[in-house]
Amino acid sequence: MSGVAAPAVESLRTERFRRLDTARVPTPCFVVDEVSIEDNLKILARVQRDSGAKVLLALKAFSMFSLAPLVARYLSGTCASGLHEARLGREAFGGEVHTFSAAYAERDLREILEISDHVVFNSPSQWARFRPLARAAAARRPGLRFGLRVNPEHSEGEVPLYDPCAPHSRLGIVRSQFPADDLDGISGLHFHTLCEQSFAPLARTVAAFEAKFGEFIPRMDWINFGGGHHITRPDYEVDALVALLRGFRERHGVALYLEPGEAIAWQGGVLVAEVLDLAWNGMPLALLDTSATCHMPDVIEMPYRPRIIGSGAPGEHAQTYRLGGLTCLAGDVIGDFSFPEPLRVGQRLVFEDMALYTMVKTTTFNGTRLPSIAIWNSRTDALRVVRDFGYDDFRSRLS
Repeated sequence: MSGVAAPAVESLRTERFRRLDTARVPTPCFVVDEVSIEDNLKILARVQRDSGAKVLLALKAFSMFSLAPLVARYLSGTCASGLHEARLGREAFGGEVHTFSAAYAERDLREILEISDHVVFNSPSQWARFRPLARAAAARRPGLRFGLRVNPEHSEGEVPLYDPCAPHSRLGIVRSQFPADDLDGISGLHFHTLCEQSFAPLARTVAAFEAKFGEFIPRMDWINFGGGHHITRPDYEVDALVALLRGFRERHGVALYLEPGEAIAWQGGVLVAEVLDLAWNGMPLALLDTSATCHMPDVIEMPYRPRIIGSGAPGEHAQTYRLGGLTCLAGDVIGDFSFPEPLRVGQRLVFEDMALYTMVKTTTFNGTRLPSIAIWNSRTDALRVVRDFGYDDFRSRLS
């Protein structure tokens, strides 16, 4: 896998979705191809098999429990960022449930301790405060394990918003604050420094982790390498990852965990939207029944320009439009795109790579309808809409 150029598989996935009859789904609608998801899972299963490490689905990136039986066939469990994700992992996905939160409220932690296998604390003070609760839970559930998240102070992130090792980060314990003399009850360490990155940043991070915290590894049973690993991209050096994981395990004699999220859903889904109106203000404008701020917020937060099947960069094709959402936010702009032919009201547009960090981050700002969710099989063309949303979903979030 690691020798194939990335655009080849991206093109393959695009061609799959070109075959999707968008008239079969309501709009807006997230459509996830279960064949593409399984392709990703097979790569991650290979990493587990060849390295001996365990791979967990990071629910913060992809929580589509309709596909939980498929995920459970290949991965070892899930990782959660709080109580609700932990419950979803336990109830829907099975396997191990690992939970980390930047800070725990006691009411949530009490339940987390009853449904998680690993609970990771973000600071010495939270561990000290909740250690009696943790020990009492472990007495009831002998398999329960506790860890600390550390900050190797080695930044690989290109965007500060997504960089856990940015200056003054609240995520992880830096070496100067690490409770070296108070590790009773701690069986593992966790670090997370990456965001949709390749193998080389991980290799450098592992070296930084060993340099900063290596003296404590002999006292641990497990190490968690966190998430942000873009393992399923075909240009990812899978063989090198396997070698690194095996070498670390042999060197230190510990169990290893990885927590990818985007790697499970990479190029696995699209967002189908419809053109509602066409206008002009210095350039042609197209208003869609979707929204950047409500349905694909990373377009604004990252920011980045998504791909649309059949479109190009501004000026690449004859017709260039600025695409915007239907909310009142002036900045609800998806970007500028060109098309071979003029757009028309009612036309369907297909945004690529919209399974990861989309469904989990949608909002109902302005009362905007949440996109429906559909599962498609690109091999058999079977399609089913598994969830529609309406007024009750908007109203139930308010009081």
